[in-house]
Amino acid sequence: MTDRVRIGILLTLLLSADLSTAIGANPPSAPFQSAIAGYRYNFPRDHGSHPTYQTEWWYYTGHLQSKNGRSFGFELVFFRRAVPPEEIKTLPSKWSISQLYLAHFAVTDITGKRFHFSEKLSREGLGKAGADESRLHVWIDDWRAEASTEPSAPHTLVAHDETHALALTLQPAKPLVTHGLDGISRKGKDVGQATHYYSFTRLATTGSLTIDGEQFDVSGISWMDREFGSGDLGTDQVGWDWFSIQLEDDTELMLYRIRRKDGTSDLASSGTAVSPDGRTRHLEVTDFQIESTGTWTSPESKATYPSRWRLKFPSLDLVLDITPLLADQELRTSRSSKVSYWEGAVAVTGTKQGKPVNGQGYVELTGYAERLKM
Repeated sequence: MTDRVRIGILLTLLLSADLSTAIGANPPSAPFQSAIAGYRYNFPRDHGSHPTYQTEWWYYTGHLQSKNGRSFGFELVFFRRAVPPEEIKTLPSKWSISQLYLAHFAVTDITGKRFHFSEKLSREGLGKAGADESRLHVWIDDWRAEASTEPSAPHTLVAHDETHALALTLQPAKPLVTHGLDGISRKGKDVGQATHYYSFTRLATTGSLTIDGEQFDVSGISWMDREFGSGDLGTDQVGWDWFSIQLEDDTELMLYRIRRKDGTSDLASSGTAVSPDGRTRHLEVTDFQIESTGTWTSPESKATYPSRWRLKFPSLDLVLDITPLLADQELRTSRSSKVSYWEGAVAVTGTKQGKPVNGQGYVELTGYAERLKM
């Protein structure tokens, strides 16, 4: 999700059915640290794992092109979810399930009009899955995302299944940005219903992508989202719509709309505008409008998703039309998270201060197949 969700609580929702507690605020006795105001980031430390928080993810999406003109989108995301001590049913050992790791890998073959995804679920222990606490290094089996401790170090992504593979190097082209105010990105009205959230909004990307045995040398632009916290969706919240947008003038936008049961946007919904020189502007829910201009119904999950949007940012004098590059980019994660959600590559057109503007992005849609719950 993608909140790419991401939106602060995606992993809370992406768990096996054995963890059957309903979504709600953490009880007072919860053994995990909450994301609260006043947090001060520390890099490269915050690229690493945060075991005192219950939930976190490392989320990559991007657009790639091959030398012969083919276009692709990709998603690679790793989730960590700590199991509350009272739910650990075995004595402490290397086989204990105290930390669950999930990963989703998806490729959108835009030229070939095909979508492919795969997934992994594992426990920490015996080296099968884990995350370093001091730097970016998270893995499940031989899928991984990592970087050295150097400030502008490139990120390495590796993932593969029986038919698809990627091996990419992502070089930050702009400094990372933090979202929200006072160190937190709010996801609801309750204290702790928030995450610490930052992004690399523009990563120059090179490497290889393999589809059905055919390997392509590719290059393009990627986006990385990073969140950690311990809060869950409120009982009156059903899911979210998340957008990451990269315009050709080097402007980026991130925004999320948390949807309530009555269809309105939760007041905690927000976003960030990133100028070409890296300066950021926090966007409240009143600073943007999201209008759905089309729908798509999944033949598999039967969920009906919005499909095409018009985004308006009056204070930025910006209007954007968002169009999926392939209608079916739905992940149905029956082998890991047991959740269906739409995460897809999109094209962006519009006007900025009266002049034409183009770009690309990714959109994540959750809670349409069913209300999200653990």
